[in-house]
Amino acid sequence: MTDQTSGSLLRLANPAVFNRLADRLIGPFAVLTALLFVWGLYGAFFVAPPDYQQGETIRIMFIHVPSAWMAMFVYAGMSLSALGTLIWRHPMADVAQKCAAPLGAGFTLLCLVTGSLWGKPMWGTWWEWDARMTSVLVMFLIYIGVIALQQAIEEPNRAGRAVAILTLVGAVNLPIIKFSVDWWSTLHQPASVFRMDGPTIHGSMLGPLYIMAIAFLVLYLTLLMLFMRAEVMNRRAERLELLAAEAE
Repeated sequence: MTDQTSGSLLRLANPAVFNRLADRLIGPFAVLTALLFVWGLYGAFFVAPPDYQQGETIRIMFIHVPSAWMAMFVYAGMSLSALGTLIWRHPMADVAQKCAAPLGAGFTLLCLVTGSLWGKPMWGTWWEWDARMTSVLVMFLIYIGVIALQQAIEEPNRAGRAVAILTLVGAVNLPIIKFSVDWWSTLHQPASVFRMDGPTIHGSMLGPLYIMAIAFLVLYLTLLMLFMRAEVMNRRAERLELLAAEAE
């Protein structure tokens, strides 16, 4: 880690500095999110052609795949925040992890629902207990467990450490999700975008898919900054109330 990067992280450790940065970025990010979704959805429904096998149902892909990517991306980010809490004791790492968990759970639920809607016409069943689907369901349950643990412990520092440990334990599931279609025989198709020999999806579909993925990412960053700013202000208010009570 360079000195410049370390200095930036140390500055962001100050909640007031983070709030000022968030205030400047939330508005532009929100506008960018809306523009990307308009562009991506237009491409998904009016530019991308129907699939020669799946027909119009292929359009579920433009929601399902980005939500699946985001579900894993958010959990990976939470794992880094967990290391920041346990090793570097970065004061904003706990805030980021707490605020990311419900967003990750939302992306994972969207992935499961759209996967079920896509699976019914393709496989003839709403659900199949294969390796990919089951491991994603396990990740959703881990997200719920993280949120529940956060709510169960009132003291923020203790809650942050406990949640960080649970998050790192649950990170074992990430490679299982990624490689499940390679390790086991499943109904779920293998990777078709991030492959050593290049994507197998036609460019007319791949372009809108990438745009939707970026739209989901910017949406996540916008909501994360909103939630983190609210959490910082809430913790500040709680500290002021505590100091006022002690003074009385």
